[in-house]
Amino acid sequence: MNQQMTQSGTGSEAVEAPKETPPPALLFEMTRSFVTLARTLNLSHAVAELSSTRQTLRRHITQLETEMGVQLFNVEDRRYSLTKAGEEALPEALDLVARFTMWLRGTAKHHDNMQYVNFRLPNGWSFHQQQHPLSKVWAGDSVLMRETLRAWAMSGGAIEAPELAHVRPFLIVYRLTQTGWICVEFGEECFYVKWFGWAKARSSVGRSIGNMPGGENFARLLEQPFSEVTNTQGARLDHVSTQVPRGEKGRLQAIRYARLMMGGQFPDGSTALFALVEPIANIEIEGVETAALAPIPADVLINFDKNEAKFEQKEED
Repeated sequence: MNQQMTQSGTGSEAVEAPKETPPPALLFEMTRSFVTLARTLNLSHAVAELSSTRQTLRRHITQLETEMGVQLFNVEDRRYSLTKAGEEALPEALDLVARFTMWLRGTAKHHDNMQYVNFRLPNGWSFHQQQHPLSKVWAGDSVLMRETLRAWAMSGGAIEAPELAHVRPFLIVYRLTQTGWICVEFGEECFYVKWFGWAKARSSVGRSIGNMPGGENFARLLEQPFSEVTNTQGARLDHVSTQVPRGEKGRLQAIRYARLMMGGQFPDGSTALFALVEPIANIEIEGVETAALAPIPADVLINFDKNEAKFEQKEED
């Protein structure tokens, strides 16, 4: 039993810590009812989607509101709308449902306290992602990765800072909008341009990130690194192995790469996100045998002149 000691006069007495009330046994179902009704804002549609009943859904919402101590919905003339508390609670609820669903299917785990994603579809498409500590950047072979991380730190995350200029051609720049993440800049030497071609890259500026196979829960899982880096304004390293469409016919081709994501700011102070995607042969992802993977196409490899790594040269000097 957890106890804490408090001083009373000249002696001391044990004070029992208050016991926490356990969460409801049906918390997941209650949360799923909340996010479904929040998305549809229609009781009949939500009930049909959940294969439930009106009575059950209403009970779940009432129980959830009681547990949280807030009102999640306004109801006027049978029309539902989210309250401010409901709007604030929704993003975390969506993440919880997505993470729990992916965890149950064995898709999302943690290795060494870092995110690990292993997803496959019956048609053969797969996506493997494993987060790594930033120390992998310093210990790795990529001069570009090290130089970019140094440049980002020296620039303070300001996209127009001169410290970032020499690595900016290799970066993809994102902005978060109400419709999701959109690409606002593709550096002329970045992976996206090499993989898809300059014409398609230029045509993709301003568009939201394309939906990947796997459904809504998988999509939210893949947004986690973006949200983490944006919210912390920090940096994150992941290794990824998947298949991406290429060529005029859009046939899937295998690719593996290291991705360094960094939080930043546009000139007006609004939040930006920078990503350096560099194809590498020796990725480190649990369960992925690099020897069995197809070779990386030579035309997508990124060539960075070591002599351009001005911050690394200073370290060596």
